[in-house]
Amino acid sequence: MRWNTLDDMDLAGKRVLVRVDINVPVENGQVTDDTRIRRIVPTIEDILAKGGKPILIAHFGRPKGKVVLDLSLRVTLKALEAALGRKVAFDETLEAAESQTDEQRAADVILLENIRFHPGEEKNDPEFAKRLAALGDVYCNDAFSAAHRAHASTEALARLLPSCAGRLMQAELEALEAALGAPERPVVAVVGGAKVSTKLDLLGNLVEKVDMLVIGGGMANTFLAAEGIDVGKSLCEHEMAETARAIAKKAGEAGCELLLPMDAVVAREFKAGAENEVVVAENVPADAMILDAGPESVAHILQAFGKAKTLIWNGPLGAFEIDPFDAATNAAAKAAAELTRAGKLVSVAGGGDTVAALNKSGAAEDFTYISTAGGAFLEWMEGKILPGVAALETA
Repeated sequence: MRWNTLDDMDLAGKRVLVRVDINVPVENGQVTDDTRIRRIVPTIEDILAKGGKPILIAHFGRPKGKVVLDLSLRVTLKALEAALGRKVAFDETLEAAESQTDEQRAADVILLENIRFHPGEEKNDPEFAKRLAALGDVYCNDAFSAAHRAHASTEALARLLPSCAGRLMQAELEALEAALGAPERPVVAVVGGAKVSTKLDLLGNLVEKVDMLVIGGGMANTFLAAEGIDVGKSLCEHEMAETARAIAKKAGEAGCELLLPMDAVVAREFKAGAENEVVVAENVPADAMILDAGPESVAHILQAFGKAKTLIWNGPLGAFEIDPFDAATNAAAKAAAELTRAGKLVSVAGGGDTVAALNKSGAAEDFTYISTAGGAFLEWMEGKILPGVAALETA
């Protein structure tokens, strides 16, 4: 892959259209978590340092091409100005952006109103994209989380202006390239979560790319059941048994070692502190459910981590939300963090539950890279072409 970064661009005196993701949680008109806002600060500061004027393009919620006042980006202004320590001008309409007022000229940074208020955005309308392109001289995409969408502000703009990846996009692409594109081997992947059916493309792609694949969470129960093991009352997609066997066969043919739970922590009820016991995978009581991987399974996973040079992680190993069924996820996460800290492992993780689980374990800050991109991260792991990235590569 090859794409331009901010280091490749002459931005002096240029208007830079920057696609960002500041789709932040809001309560009572206040931003409750400014993480996504803080993550775009390096890109904006670099553009300003190079003499450019950042014009921020972002979405907020799903207004479906209509003006929805409750989904106005104005709500992010205060948090944006606090993070940047700068005045940010706000353009409520595209017409306002096109008119270049005194306020715009005086401001260091401009934020456009929710781009999804325009039907041309999600339709990737060429005429709408041209109208956007006329607002700037250079395009910078810093929203990897929206790169799996072929929208006007993520795909078409990159083909109309000199284009580059922002710092956040650059970090994400470099991390994913290191994990899946040209990784140091052996590569181990951890895939957890409730259902096999939601991660078929992911599993199918990974067994051909990695050396070891750890399957955890509810989906591991489906694989155990497919081997003829009775998983009691555990969450299990029995109708996916044939699919699970096909994935296991594909893994064997590709030389990918599949690591399924050898033992499990089971309980009769799904609640914090529920009475539980450890059983071998083949001896799950008929009235119990598997809620976590057992200690022998964890030891097996840690052995795999010890052999690996690269780790890709998506999904927890058990019901991490409730104690004590977070033990396997916590132990594995801490071991990966320790190996990463020691320089023995490149660790890349992503996905909503994954980020929450790694944060809960206290291991997140020591991972090489944690993606908050959600759908885009998953589609990349599935081997799909992301329109926003492809547009930058050919820009």
